[in-house]
Amino acid sequence: MAETLADVKYQVAVANRVLWALGLASGVTASLGHASLRVPGQPDRFVVKGRGYKMDALSAMRPEDMVVCDTEGYFIEGPPGSTQCFEVKMHSCIYKLYPEVQSVVHVHPRFTVLLTTVGLPIKPMCQEGIQLVRKPLPMYPHVKTIQTDDEGMEVARLLQGHTALLLQGHGATTTGKDLEESVMHMLQLEEQARMNYYALSALGPNYPAVPDALIAEMSGRTPLAELPHFKDPIARASGQPRVGGVWQYYTAEVSKDL
Repeated sequence: MAETLADVKYQVAVANRVLWALGLASGVTASLGHASLRVPGQPDRFVVKGRGYKMDALSAMRPEDMVVCDTEGYFIEGPPGSTQCFEVKMHSCIYKLYPEVQSVVHVHPRFTVLLTTVGLPIKPMCQEGIQLVRKPLPMYPHVKTIQTDDEGMEVARLLQGHTALLLQGHGATTTGKDLEESVMHMLQLEEQARMNYYALSALGPNYPAVPDALIAEMSGRTPLAELPHFKDPIARASGQPRVGGVWQYYTAEVSKDL
């Protein structure tokens, strides 16, 4: 976990690069989007990608490019010529309303945007991120950018009980306990949207989805460490091995020049 402001700036810069590397902010959307993280010990401050850079692309972000804001959306510090991200109120209002949220991500993922525009829900289609879309996600029914307190609070309130929010024809916003969780939520959301689009293209609007009964089977399972064939290896590993690896791989890849 980040301990200093410098740590936070580094981690946020890397997270923005990861969004590019994952294809969530590339091509026409290369400069569109921003990841943010609260400053430890200062819950009313967060670090986020700003605007006003000579090279304004998520793939090019460096720690010294990051901007510090408060939960009112005001600029605290950043490099010369920079401003907050234009939708800073999306971040600030979410942080203000939900103290447990430590990280926020907003991007314009193509399949997610497409489904919000054609008016179809993102249904559970695969294991990755299935809990994220088990219930219909709330949607902000506007394409406009989130620039005012009223707009920011409306988006924040829609998030209640969810970790992801759709913005019609615009993109999505995800939250998490850290940058890894918020970024992975966005990647999983876009994967679910992509699978929905493929099913829509193949079968039309009445395509099936993973039924809730099968999703329910994924909860409350016997811990691996209690299964006979896993007991000894997990004991030798001093705990259940970490799963995943996507975040670790991409953070290493994008940070080689930092």
